[in-house]
Formats: sequence, structure tokens, C-alpha cells
Amino acid sequence: MTRAETCVVACAEAWRGDGAVLASFAGLIPHLGARLAQLTFAPDLLVTDGEATLLRDGAVEGWLPYRQVFTTVAAGTRHVMMGASQLDRFGNSNISCIGDWERPRRQLLGVRGAPGNTINHTTSYWVPRHSPRVFVDRVDMVSGIGGDRGAHEIRVVVTDLAVLDFATPDRSMRLRSTHPGVSVDEVVAATGFPLTISSSGVPVTREPTSDESALIRERLDPDGLRER
Repeated sequence: MTRAETCVVACAEAWRGDGAVLASFAGLIPHLGARLAQLTFAPDLLVTDGEATLLRDGAVEGWLPYRQVFTTVAAGTRHVMMGASQLDRFGNSNISCIGDWERPRRQLLGVRGAPGNTINHTTSYWVPRHSPRVFVDRVDMVSGIGGDRGAHEIRVVVTDLAVLDFATPDRSMRLRSTHPGVSVDEVVAATGFPLTISSSGVPVTREPTSDESALIRERLDPDGLRER
């Protein structure tokens, strides 16, 4: 199994138990995760092609125009896995700018849908490169709100090193699992704030089953784009 395939499965697990909600995503790995979940343990999940077409097992099963997405967001029947340029210990995210608001060092995407997503429905994050530049003590601008600001639910953060969640009394970030071959110390060193770590130890992120590996390699991503 490869690290990328473990990340696909970790992303898929984010949607476990959601039922008939719209799965939205930013990036190839979460996209593969949503489709894997739909093909295995989450058959009611609605998955798009990233635009307006609803897909099931690669075939078109419906159409979701852009205007209807806002209704879905307001109703809370969506679970999005977004990207983040910065994340703090409560899950506040920044995709807008780096540096002081008055004179930022770098302009990014703007807040886009992050405020509405985080206040209305479940949100998770995919971070392909876990580093202190992303996991910061304080984000330069709050684009999506975290648990300390009343977010609906920030469920998990999947990175290339680990899975993190907010299952703590104060809704701060906890190290849920480390990917195979990654130590707790590596994750701690790559995080710019203290993580909650269980005294009983941190489990290893589960790897794909043989059936899941076959789906990933033969049906979902036969060209191996996930490894890039």
C-alpha cells in the first residue's frame, strides 16, 4: 500500500455514517475518497464531478446546478472537505491572505464559501503537506470558522502524515492516528501548536483493504495520479 492510498481511505472515512448528503471536495485525494466511500460503505452519498453532474460508479445519475448548491448548504445536507493555507488548533482556517490584513505578503483565494460552509454543515480538511506553515498558532485571517467560534462541525483533518480531529472538551485539535511509518514525534514537529495526544497511545491509520485497493487502482485512478 502507498501513502497516497492510505490518505484516500482516510478521506473516505470522513463521510462514514453521513447518509444521503452531498460530498464536496477540493483536490484529487478527497475526490477519490468520496467516490470510494460511495462504492463501499456509503452508498447513499451524493458525489459530483466537481461541477454540476452527480455521479454513481462513473455514470451520470443526476444534475445539481450551482444555484441549488446554496440551498443544500443552507439546509446542512452537505459535507465538504476543503483545503486550507492555514489552520489553527480549533480548526479556524485561512484561504484568503498571508500576513497583516492591511498589507498582506500574499493574496490567496479570498474567503469564498468557507464562512457559509463552516457555519451551516459539516466541514473537513485535506492538507497534502503537513507543516508548521499550515498548522499555525493563529491564522492571519479567519476564512472558515472553527469550534471556538461556533462552527457546525469540523470533523477531521487528513494530511500526508496523520488524521486529526476535535474530539476534546474544548474542541481543540487532537491527533487521532498517524499514517503507517509516521511517528507521533514527526507529526508534533510539523505542527505549530500543541496537539492533544492520548496517554494510551496513538493508533495507526488503517490501510486499504484488498477490495479497496483494487477499486482505487483499477477503477477510480488507473493512471496513478494520486501518487503525484
